[in-house]
Amino acid sequence: QVQLVESGGGLAQAGDSLRLSCAASGRSFSGWFMGWFRQAPGKEREFVAAIGWSGGSTYYADSVKGRFTISKDNAKNTVYLQMNSLKPDDTAVYSCAASRYYKGIYSPNGYGDWGQGTQVTVSS
Repeated sequence: QVQLVESGGGLAQAGDSLRLSCAASGRSFSGWFMGWFRQAPGKEREFVAAIGWSGGSTYYADSVKGRFTISKDNAKNTVYLQMNSLKPDDTAVYSCAASRYYKGIYSPNGYGDWGQGTQVTVSS
């Protein structure tokens, strides 16, 4: 059974940095894709970034490109989201998710396993 546990959220000011972690367990993730999504109050869940577990290819939403970096540590089975130059619009609950397939990695529907989420609040 796949388990994903996020950590690292919190309160930040505009321009600050935060790093989120997602500890994954329960199976081998070789060939899988790990994604970060976020959901702000009253808004739909939106794609932030994804990474291929084996090859390490990365994918980003235009809104975070150049500010956020997704990475992984295979030895620790952990995926990270380094968030720099944070903006108030980045305020949301951030969740990591796991998908067996590349197809659909930009959509929440493409993922079958989810963490519980971690709150990120950015003040101006």
